[in-house]
Amino acid sequence: MVKGKKISGKTVFGLDIGTRSIVGTVGYKKGDEFFCLAQRVKEHETRSMLDGQIHDIGQVGETITEVKEELEKAVGMELTEVCIAAAGRVLRTATVHSDLEFTESREVTVEDIYNLRSMAIEKAYEEFTSEEDAALSFYCVGNSVIRYYMNNYPIGNPEGHKAACIGADLIATFLPEDVIDGLYKAVELAGLRVASLTLEPIAAIQVAIPKNYRMLNLALVDVGAGTSDICITDDGSITAYGMIPLAGDSLTEVIAKECLVDFAGAEAIKKQLGEKDEVSYEDIIGLPQTMKSTDLLQVLEPYINKMAEEAAEKILELNGDKPVSAVFVVGGGGKIPGYTDKLAEKIGIQSQRSALRGKEVMGNIIFSEAVEKDSTLVTPLGICLNYYEQNNNFIVVTFNDKRIKLYDNDKLSVVDAAMQADFSNELLFPRRGKELRFTVNKKVRTVKGQLGEAAVIRIGGREANIYAPIHENDVIRVKESTEGAPGSMTISSLPEFRDIISVQVQERRIDVPKYARVNGSYQLSSYSIQQGDDIEVLDYCTVGQLLEFMDILLPEDKVILINHKPADRETKVFENYLVSFVERAELEAAEAEKLRALREAEAERHRSVYERAGVRDAYEDDEMMEEDDEEAYEAEAAREEQVKEVISIPVTVMVNGMPVVLTGKQEYVFVDVFNVIDFDLSTVKGNLVTTINGATAEYLQPLKEGDILVIRWEQP
Repeated sequence: MVKGKKISGKTVFGLDIGTRSIVGTVGYKKGDEFFCLAQRVKEHETRSMLDGQIHDIGQVGETITEVKEELEKAVGMELTEVCIAAAGRVLRTATVHSDLEFTESREVTVEDIYNLRSMAIEKAYEEFTSEEDAALSFYCVGNSVIRYYMNNYPIGNPEGHKAACIGADLIATFLPEDVIDGLYKAVELAGLRVASLTLEPIAAIQVAIPKNYRMLNLALVDVGAGTSDICITDDGSITAYGMIPLAGDSLTEVIAKECLVDFAGAEAIKKQLGEKDEVSYEDIIGLPQTMKSTDLLQVLEPYINKMAEEAAEKILELNGDKPVSAVFVVGGGGKIPGYTDKLAEKIGIQSQRSALRGKEVMGNIIFSEAVEKDSTLVTPLGICLNYYEQNNNFIVVTFNDKRIKLYDNDKLSVVDAAMQADFSNELLFPRRGKELRFTVNKKVRTVKGQLGEAAVIRIGGREANIYAPIHENDVIRVKESTEGAPGSMTISSLPEFRDIISVQVQERRIDVPKYARVNGSYQLSSYSIQQGDDIEVLDYCTVGQLLEFMDILLPEDKVILINHKPADRETKVFENYLVSFVERAELEAAEAEKLRALREAEAERHRSVYERAGVRDAYEDDEMMEEDDEEAYEAEAAREEQVKEVISIPVTVMVNGMPVVLTGKQEYVFVDVFNVIDFDLSTVKGNLVTTINGATAEYLQPLKEGDILVIRWEQP
């Protein structure tokens, strides 16, 4: 960087290219101390910069040349490389959260954290570019993890821990291409090459907020000429950046109007405030003037108040609408009396917690020249010190035949080049096939797709991976990754399908596999489940399925019984059901015997009813039948009819759709119907089906008015 005199330690040349002036610093770091060999300041002769952005590259290049030449004379060396900083006023940020899930809980590796950060950076880039003008090109010039998460809980560093998921909150910073190109072109006109590029807020932090302080929730306000740059620290990192378009120039313009002086004269007056009780100057007419500092500050008070108010609002916005613990102020604009107190008041913190940072943070800065240590030196010195933290610059590489420029932070890899070339991060990593979604017994089920092959990466013809570092002029070629096979599963693989239905068949215990219906139709166990299928795994089988499984061809003379009741091939068989097969003739004989016994029982019940009424059964009274006394017979018959009339209550039921009236009894049971309907029970013509109101009928089941009966033969 520096040719000529040999100096212990790496010597750096830093330029703070501001709206009003350019500050050049040459020095070197040794141990914890930085030795400032020389520092020169040169104001712009014209308005070649506005709000920190170069408008006249040629003029800025000439001013840089003048600063460079003066420094070369002061240190006796040729300066060839320079460290610069971009102003926060052109900075854009995006804060995102990203998660990386694993197929199962495992130890988190360095590669996992790298993948997570890459995903977050790409997400930030996509979100940022979607909100910006598509015609503009931006570069990601830095990123910082605000917080890591493990299994959705915050953690300092997940590496080495066992987790199923890791996540990160990340802030990424972007600069417009024209801003970067303007800065590079200006220093090139001065015969310099950029050795490092950083951001002004980051540079200021190097001096104003030591690393051990960054664990605290602090705000840094760099009050320049055109804007005030703001950044927030917490938990050891920078969590947010911001800017307001109010700074030192707005106060200078008020002074110029109040005192009737030009801009340069107003700047001179402003520098005297707080140092002298009175300020002296010459107005535009040429008359000498004197004004009390307190009177001029009273004029400036509304503007100072406005500047502090907007800065406080931005700080609160960047900090999640809550006050920071303290505020550090740097830059020439922040030296105006009353600003730090107003800033504390607007934020809602004690006044002593808002302070100008200058001499007190420069204990490790050794000046070779007599220099007043104040807040204006913080950013220029920070630009130099940042060089030792990371050597940042832009490099040019070729990615799949496309020339791209990358911000070099000494950690560039293939992933960074891919992002800048708009090559999706997804195409670098193995892609999982489409997920299979279906339902099993009305519950949603998913099967993940398979992982494909990773991208094939070559740097300069040599095989590499996504983590491989890249350098200036590297030629990178990437063949995108492949997508794996989609999720797949067969019916037989379903956990529900692996269960069995255990039933008793005759004397044997049979384990029957379950059956499944897909979209209403039975499918084989080998069926490949399709996207959106509605699957029902049945907890029963039919008699037909059972016979098929047992490979039984049932003869015509055999009848199926389920839990001792006749059944057909469509009858459902559940767990622990009893299945048996009997001869048809045997079943018919048994049914006939059961019916005969029921009739006898009913006849016996009839006799009991008559006996309770005081009437002897004519069929059992042999003596009455032997008497040939016509008069006595008629009298007895009359008495019987009288009793019947007394105890009879008619009941109407529907039998096979026709009304049937039952009479002669007080109560009726199902078999009474056979006494009044024409139904042949002497010849079996199939399975006898009997129901009352839709339910299977019992032969002695009582009947009531309006019951609906079905009596029919059903063919097997």
